[in-house]
Amino acid sequence: MKPENRLPDSAQRVAELLRQIGHGKPVVLLPTSGRTSAEAAASLGCSVAEIAKSIVFRRLSDDAAVMIIASGANRVDERKVAALLGPLGKADASFVRQRTGYAIGGVCPVGHISDTLVLIDQDLLRFDRIWAAAGHPHAVFELSPGELLAMTGATAVEVALRDRHQ
Repeated sequence: MKPENRLPDSAQRVAELLRQIGHGKPVVLLPTSGRTSAEAAASLGCSVAEIAKSIVFRRLSDDAAVMIIASGANRVDERKVAALLGPLGKADASFVRQRTGYAIGGVCPVGHISDTLVLIDQDLLRFDRIWAAAGHPHAVFELSPGELLAMTGATAVEVALRDRHQ
């Protein structure tokens, strides 16, 4: 993948934010959509598990946005998240855009327009590099799990839905 000179406006905003915080990796545009972890991984030539997918929920007690940054190979266990942050509800496309400033399929881990509670899937910590959405369904950026923790100020926790036998 090569960095794209002509990024969509939302991805350009992310590229500028990453530069401001000193992140040295460019935002790149995928040749096909990266709306799903499988699509992004196929375009990048990495495993689905190396995709840091952002899933936004709505906390029922106060309507706060809750973002889980999970390994693309995992499904989020809402009960585990609720045990940490309180009962959750679904976040529709309007809620996600209103709270984060991004459309579903391109929600970046940073640069939200309002406060967002963030948790990171501890399974991402096993990789040297991961890829996250950069504000647009075709835009991503590379980073390490440590950089993700530092950028978001989030905690890595167990959020994956596990088979009872695991």
